[in-house]
Amino acid sequence: MYFNHQKLSCKETALQLLSRRDYGEQELHRKLAGKGFSENEIGEVLAYCHDLGYIDDIKFAQSQIRQHISKGQGEIRIRQELKQKSVSETDIDMAFQDFDTDWYELARISAMKKYRVLETVEPKEYARRVRFLQYRGFDFEQIQYALTPDSDE
Repeated sequence: MYFNHQKLSCKETALQLLSRRDYGEQELHRKLAGKGFSENEIGEVLAYCHDLGYIDDIKFAQSQIRQHISKGQGEIRIRQELKQKSVSETDIDMAFQDFDTDWYELARISAMKKYRVLETVEPKEYARRVRFLQYRGFDFEQIQYALTPDSDE
């Protein structure tokens, strides 16, 4: 069935968007505002969706965290992405409480996936690997751990 998007109400548009993927409250607000709905309409629809549990910033953040961890990304990058999606610092902190992730091991796994072997390399290559892991969202201690070859002494 073909839908004419201009005839959909704000609520229908919101539900259609939410049927495709999860949205944070502010992200959905921006999307609806971009489609020309009034602040009043958007406010009512967000309250409706919130009351029914269709939008929940903590659950949204948890879903995003799971996705980013599965991609081998670190906490810094994940927090940055959630902030860009206008999730509050408080909600981000609450969402992270449900995860017991070993960021050091995740950094090592990400490095191993990309570089296969972690033997000592020349400084230029080491710097390139550090930049890669920084981009992935790991802090310096995690990167050092990830790029230190295992010693079987």
